[in-house]
Amino acid sequence: MKLFIDSADIEEIKQAVDTGIVDGVTTNPSLLAKSKIARQNKLSVHDYYEKICALVGGDVSAEVIATDYSAMVEEGRELANISPNIVVKVPMTQAGIKAIGTLKEAGIRTNCTLIFSVSQALLAAKAGAFYISPFIGRLDDAGQIGNGMQLVEQICDVVGYYGFTTQVLAASIRSLQHVEQCAEVGADVATCPYGVLEAMFKHPLTDTGLKKFLSDYAEAKD
Repeated sequence: MKLFIDSADIEEIKQAVDTGIVDGVTTNPSLLAKSKIARQNKLSVHDYYEKICALVGGDVSAEVIATDYSAMVEEGRELANISPNIVVKVPMTQAGIKAIGTLKEAGIRTNCTLIFSVSQALLAAKAGAFYISPFIGRLDDAGQIGNGMQLVEQICDVVGYYGFTTQVLAASIRSLQHVEQCAEVGADVATCPYGVLEAMFKHPLTDTGLKKFLSDYAEAKD
């Protein structure tokens, strides 16, 4: 399973990439709006995406702001021209699905975002989305605890059964448990906040075991 960092924070992305285990980046308008570096330096969205792509060898999902078909296609083309790393993130709407098909014909990869049902995932896969992004945490937030992970598993089953080439990118991940469950059900990608990526390295028994090894080594030397 590939691991992406879900962030627009340049320092977080740098630190995550330096670990050697991050395969790509996902961003969205909310994350960009919160970026202090973008605001302080008055960077355009395109300039900011260029900075992110310069840090990452893998895919970078960049989301369109437009909501109608023609504008989404135009914006998608502009985003794709920034870097070969860019995957154009398109919302799961009727206009978005149409735009995904058009962008695919132009050789532009897309990530269909804000998916909350198997039927939406099926439409995105049929349209030719390179990635489809079911949102786990937002279903949990809405009181549907566990339904997000069940949705990821169902989508993986459908994609595999029908032989779609689209990859299932589990999004809106909130915990280490989410990542582990994504791996168990066969998601192609899990995109995580920096804090969750950090948590993957840690376990209390690892800490106590390392402390014991070092203590034993010190005693043996004496």
